[in-house]
Amino acid sequence: MKKTINKYLPIIIGARLNTLHLVKPQKAVKKAFYLFCTPRRGRVKPEQEEFLNKAKTNTVLVNEIKLQTYHWKGSGKTILLVHGWESNTYRWKALIEKLKEENYNIYAFDAPAHGYSGGNFIHVPFYAKCVEKMVQEFSPEIIIGHSIGAMTTVFHQHEYSNNAINKLVLLGPPSELEQIMNDYRKILNLKPRVMRGLENSFQTQLGFKFHEFSIAKFAKKVKQYTLLIHDKYDKIAPVEASMSIHKNLHHSEFIETEGAGHSLNNDYIYSEIIQFLKK
Repeated sequence: MKKTINKYLPIIIGARLNTLHLVKPQKAVKKAFYLFCTPRRGRVKPEQEEFLNKAKTNTVLVNEIKLQTYHWKGSGKTILLVHGWESNTYRWKALIEKLKEENYNIYAFDAPAHGYSGGNFIHVPFYAKCVEKMVQEFSPEIIIGHSIGAMTTVFHQHEYSNNAINKLVLLGPPSELEQIMNDYRKILNLKPRVMRGLENSFQTQLGFKFHEFSIAKFAKKVKQYTLLIHDKYDKIAPVEASMSIHKNLHHSEFIETEGAGHSLNNDYIYSEIIQFLKK
């Protein structure tokens, strides 16, 4: 029964938005925008609490939203970890253990509406603003991002270029908002008129049309040495996204894995990341 409900729920939601748009277009577009920006999962689970609570430090305020930060102290270079959609800092547990063995000074934070952080929604421009606040607070020399966190890492450098950050690691980043929004349209079966209104809302609120928001294009401004890792069979973000980003970066290495999925969590990948950081 639950699987059946989950299967048809997006279609029902889309039908309601399409109908609402006929009578109250602005309200329908607003709902579609916040639905797109609202994660359903990502809060801390009971089995994640012990690991995270040991490293919880302060909260940092961005737009009146309290963001939970974490710190694993080391004498080496400072790293900032930026997690992905419907996740939290716990997703870095295995990599953190490897980085601790190398004595890196590690910071992480839960994105808005994720983990222990406050807030109800998130999008890349706002996430980048949060990253910039963490950069000001912790002065990292390295940023490692996964999925939307990797998108945000590139966009952050596009918007807040910082030469004190000398290396980036991008894990499974999507690239083209236009493709993401096309998938969103298909999932909800939204009418073209709703999508046109939604695109206008994106331009008004975020400053971009769908086709203009391209991580591959933004990568042209990134000067840091960058490692990209993406799985050939990633079902969430196509490997072509990293290929296009890699093509536009000034200094980058690209590793294509097979079988690591979108999570990209295994010892081989951790070893490649640490090797890259030591160069």
